Amino acid sequence: MTVQTWELRAAFAAALSRMYGTEVPAYTTLVDVSTAVNRDCATDGRLGSIDRVTAERHGAIRVGSPAELADVAALFAAFGMYPVGFYDLREAASPVPVVSTAFRPVETEELDRNPFRVFTSMLATEDARFFSPDLRARVQRFLGQRQLFDPALIVQARRIAADGCPAADADDFVRRCTAAFALSRMPIDKAWYAELSAVSAVAADIAGVSTTHINHLTPRVLDIDELYRRMTTRGITMIDAIQGPPRTDGPPVLLRQTSFRALAEPRTFRGPDGTVFDGSLRVRFGEVEARGVALTRAGRERYDVAMTDQEHWDRYFPATDTEMAAQGLAYYRGGDPTKPVVYEDFLPASAAGIFRSNLDQDAQPTAADDTGDYSLDWMAGAIGRHIHDPYDLYEKAAS
Repeated sequence: MTVQTWELRAAFAAALSRMYGTEVPAYTTLVDVSTAVNRDCATDGRLGSIDRVTAERHGAIRVGSPAELADVAALFAAFGMYPVGFYDLREAASPVPVVSTAFRPVETEELDRNPFRVFTSMLATEDARFFSPDLRARVQRFLGQRQLFDPALIVQARRIAADGCPAADADDFVRRCTAAFALSRMPIDKAWYAELSAVSAVAADIAGVSTTHINHLTPRVLDIDELYRRMTTRGITMIDAIQGPPRTDGPPVLLRQTSFRALAEPRTFRGPDGTVFDGSLRVRFGEVEARGVALTRAGRERYDVAMTDQEHWDRYFPATDTEMAAQGLAYYRGGDPTKPVVYEDFLPASAAGIFRSNLDQDAQPTAADDTGDYSLDWMAGAIGRHIHDPYDLYEKAAS
C-alpha cells in the first residue's frame, strides 16, 4: 500500500512547520495570528476554502550549486512538487546574487489538496559583478566539498517519485527529509562568513555554512493589513511595508507579502586560531502572504504599469471580477468570474524586497560584463527537468 502523494506532501509541510516553530518561536506567533485573522474574516471561499488557506504554507531555501539544486529537485519530486517559473533576483532594484525557481504542485486537484511550495534560490557564483575569479574558485571549492543530502535519501526520493511511497516508509522518509533542512549547530568559520557577507548576506547564508536550512516559512492570510496591525500590536517588529500591489476595493490580484524583521539567533563561530565562541546571526524571518487572482499576460503588463502609479490603481484595474474577466485581465475557471484561479507563484520584486528589508545592507555588485549564463533554459538543463511556465498552468486551470 502506498501513501498518496498529496498526503506525503501535507505531512512534509506540517513537519517543517513544527521544526521551524521550535527554531524561530516568533513564527509560531505569526501562524497563531494568521489563524485568528482568517477565522475572523468573512470569506466566500472563491480563493480557497478556509481550511486550505489556514493550512497553506510556502517555504524558502537556498543552495549553492547546480548539483545541489538538482538534488533538491529530486527530493521535492517525491512530494509531487515540480519547478515552476524562473526568477532572477540579480536584476531587482535591490539586487540579490541568486537565481530561483519554485517547486510546487502543478495540477489543480493537487493544489486544492495541499498547495505546499518551496521558493528555492541558487547562488549565482558565475556572475563577476558579485564574485571575483579568486572568490568564485574558493566558493565553488567549498560547495563542492559539502554534502547537503544523504545520497541514499536522494536515491529513495527518486524511487518514490517513480513508484510511490510505501506506507511503512512514509513517516521515516518525511522525518529524514525534514531533518535535512534543520538549522545546523556546527561552528561557522567567522572569517569566511564575514568575507562572503561583504558580497551579500545571502551569499554568506548560502556558502558560509556547511548545510542548508529553512530561511522562512510563510502562512497565508485573508487580510494581510489586519495581520500587520495585530502583529505590531503584539510588539513584533514588522518590516516597513507590505510588498506587492496596494489594498484595493476591487479583486485582490497576484500576491501581497510582508514579514517580521529577522531576529538575532544564537550561533557558534570558530576564529582563525580555532577558538570556538558564541555569537548571533540575523538572517531568518517570518513571512506572511495574501493571494489573489492570477493575472493573464495582458493583466500582468497592466500590473507592471499600475505599480508605478499605485495612487491611481483603479485607473488600471476594474472594480469587479466580472469586468476583469470581460477584459481578459485575469484567469477564471471556465470563464466564470465567480471562480477565480488563485495565483500560486511569486513576484521577483516582492521576493527581493522581502530579502532586502531583512538585511542590514544591500549587495554591492561591481561593474562587469560577465554576468553568467543564467536563464530558464540553463536551469532546466542544470537540473535535468522541465521548468513549467506559470501561464501555461493557469491557462489549463481556467479551461
